[in-house]
Order: sequence, then C-alpha cells, then structure tokens
Amino acid sequence: DSLFPLPFVSPAVLSIRGAQEEEPTDPQLMRLDNMLLAEGVAGPEKGGGSAAAAAAAAASGGAGSDNSVEHSDYRAKLSQIRQIYHTELEKYEQACNEFTTHVMNLLREQSRTRPISPKEIERMVSIIHRKFSSIQMQLKQSTCEAVMILRSRFLDARRKRRNFNKQATEILNEYFYSHLSNPYPSEEAKEELAKKCGITVSQVSNWFGNKRIRYKKNIGKFQEEANIYAAKTAVTATNVSAHGSQANSPSTPNSAGSSSSFNMSNSGDLFMSVQSLNGDSYQGAQVGANVQSQVGT
Repeated sequence: DSLFPLPFVSPAVLSIRGAQEEEPTDPQLMRLDNMLLAEGVAGPEKGGGSAAAAAAAAASGGAGSDNSVEHSDYRAKLSQIRQIYHTELEKYEQACNEFTTHVMNLLREQSRTRPISPKEIERMVSIIHRKFSSIQMQLKQSTCEAVMILRSRFLDARRKRRNFNKQATEILNEYFYSHLSNPYPSEEAKEELAKKCGITVSQVSNWFGNKRIRYKKNIGKFQEEANIYAAKTAVTATNVSAHGSQANSPSTPNSAGSSSSFNMSNSGDLFMSVQSLNGDSYQGAQVGANVQSQVGT
C-alpha cells in the first residue's frame, strides 16, 4: 500500500546520520567537546578528574600534605557533574531518536496518500536534528560552566588556606615596621619568626620579599599601617615602663615619649634608596587603583 516500504525508511535515516557526521563541526561545539574531554567529563573515564585536580593544585601553589583529600573531594564533585551530564545526554539522544521515529511514522502514513521523496525525508530529519543540536549545545555549555565554577572554588579555597592567620601577620608586620630601615631579617631572625608564627622559614622569606615589593610600590598607603604599629609599640613600652620593667621592655624605633608614628622620611627613605640601587625609581605618592589591587595583607 505504501509508496515507500519499511526497508527503505531505515537506510534513509542511516544515510542522513552519516551525512551529518561528514558536515563540518560547529567551532563552538568543538571547543566545548575538547574542554569536556580534557576535564574528564566526556568520553571514557580515564582519570580525567584526577588530572584536572592535580593541575588545579599545581596552579594554586604546588603539592601539600592535604592535597590527597582535596583531590578526592574535587574528583567526587567532578564525578557528580559527569554523571549528570551523561544522564542528560542519554535523555537527549533518546528524545531525539523517539521524535525522529515519530516523524518517520507520520511520513510513512502520508506516503500512502501522496508521494514522498527521499530528499524530503532527509530534509525533515535534518530539521529535527538541528533543533535537538541546540539543546545539546546548551547542555554542554552549562556543564562546562559547572566545571569552571568547581575549579574556581577549588583554587579559591586553597588560596584562602594559604593565607596566614591574623596573629602571624601581626608578628611579621611588627618586625617589618620595627626594622623599616633594613627590613631584611637574618636567618636566625627568620627561624625565630617562623616558630612564633607556626610557619616555615621559606614562607617567612617569601612574606618579607612580597612585603618589601608592596611597600615600595605603595608607600603612601603603608604610612597609615606603620603609624598603627608604631602606636601599638609605644603603648606596649609605656605599659612596661609603668610597671617598673623598663629595662626589659622591647626595643622600639621610637621611645615611649616620642611621636606615635615612625619617621618615614628617614627610615623609609633609607629603605627606598637601598632598593633604588637596581636602577628602579619609586615615588611615595604613586598610589593608583591598579597598585592597590596588588596590595594584600
């Protein structure tokens, strides 16, 4: 009864799919596929999550004692994203196949009353696949965004854990401003500071190196911070003196009766002149938004 018997319909669908595979891939879809493969979300599971976690850890500061726990947590969350992605992708493919079959059945019914050419069948199926392809694009886009958010949170969490606690920062800042004329602690001083702060000597060295760079780039901003530590040191010295322990009071750049701020024009200038020996010229008033964004505590 039909102009197109059943054996003809199935090869038509296969030929359409084969023709679609030969069509040039959308560049955006290709980028999404490459990212999903790189992150271990698409394709066979071959430790992609572990590789991504290791790469994220390396970018955030190298290996540490708690890396295995962090990698495990990262892999677990990435595995959830992978599972959701494949579940939704399976639903998408199933819906696409079911709808294609439904349209083919309609065409089969219509072929009983009017002639339907193979080109018409190909055109209809191609339209269906294009519609569903946009849904596939949205699925892959949202999955990539979820992976990027996960990676960003993973890196941010590591950065926060790398920050020193408030007490350690206070100890390091007090030493820095009390030795502003020569803020280069000796190895013995570094070891002592490391013990007080509960960090490594290498971390102490890195902190002072970064602090000196931030200071010379933004000396105006650090004037206020220097005043705060000068006042705290002066108050400490005054309290000790009041209790009759002046001889045991910590040495300070200024005496208890002096101004509550360091003489930045002297000690600061000395430090700046030493730093200028490498040919760089710095100005204390050089304060801008781009510099402030680089200054941290």
